[in-house]
Amino acid sequence: MEYSSQFSSSWNIFIFRSLLFFNFAAGYYLCVSQMSISVKNISKQFGRQLALDNVSFSIQPGEIVGLLGPNGAGKSTMMKIITCFIPPTAGDASVFGFDIHEQSLEVRKRVGYLPENNPLYTDMYIKEYLEFVAGIHNLGKDTEKRVSEMMDVTGLIPEKSKKIGALSKGYRQRVGLAQAMIHNPEVLILDEPTSGLDPNQLVEIRNLISEIGKQKTIMLSTHILQEVEAICSRAIIINQGKIVADDSTSHLLSSASQSDQVVVEFDQEVKQAGLKTIKGVLSVKHVSGYIWLIESAKEQDVRQEIFRYAVDNGLTVLSMQKQANRLEDVFLQLTRK
Repeated sequence: MEYSSQFSSSWNIFIFRSLLFFNFAAGYYLCVSQMSISVKNISKQFGRQLALDNVSFSIQPGEIVGLLGPNGAGKSTMMKIITCFIPPTAGDASVFGFDIHEQSLEVRKRVGYLPENNPLYTDMYIKEYLEFVAGIHNLGKDTEKRVSEMMDVTGLIPEKSKKIGALSKGYRQRVGLAQAMIHNPEVLILDEPTSGLDPNQLVEIRNLISEIGKQKTIMLSTHILQEVEAICSRAIIINQGKIVADDSTSHLLSSASQSDQVVVEFDQEVKQAGLKTIKGVLSVKHVSGYIWLIESAKEQDVRQEIFRYAVDNGLTVLSMQKQANRLEDVFLQLTRK
């Protein structure tokens, strides 16, 4: 009886541990498969040139991620690999758990892609072209509905009677976005979506991407860093084929400088030596006229001390502004050779 009891107890422990293991494994698989994009140790070589060097990252559903880097850094190459246009030399990638090597058709069903050069059939009318793309995705009876929805979402209805060749650059970009979304993909890969647009068109496309990002995962590349600050929750910076930064835009901005800067304009001439005596000031630089750039330790606000100095010395502060950190500063620090 004692042996039987011990055997029963050991068996129960074995079953309990097995259930724990399988639950953990199932949870891990579910977590991995729910990643919008997962990239592991991707490398790509063109002849002797290494375009991507052991790149790894993952993107969660609902994120808008900016892929940044100088020309030739490997951004477009990375996007073409994720969208199954070209294979990697080494490494793996998946979209919602579907492998780019073994399940490329499943990947393409879930990805909408806008290439940098936005290739379009310029002799086709907008609706005709979108119906053609819908046919490629086998939308069948849903074609008319999806075409109508995409023309509405991307603001193409005012130009619906025009051929693509007669459209402005901004409206051609809208057509490119419409074709990328026609099959209602979970992920959008946008390579330089605002390249060559005028300021008005840029704002329109930027707002459109922000709106679309409320429902889809978006990865976009751009050289306009203000665009990333405006619409991306996260930035991945690539330089010479390697990731040099991967963080939230807010954290990247906060780490842009080890000091804070204030630009102040007085009503008359001020001695640099006097400004250096202000409590908390690290350095002082003359900008022009009566304007000075005053640097202090990070998160040490010296504006009150500057006002006190001005009052004590019979000065009037005409303007004072704390300089905001810019993503451009981070980009330059990380990508300069």
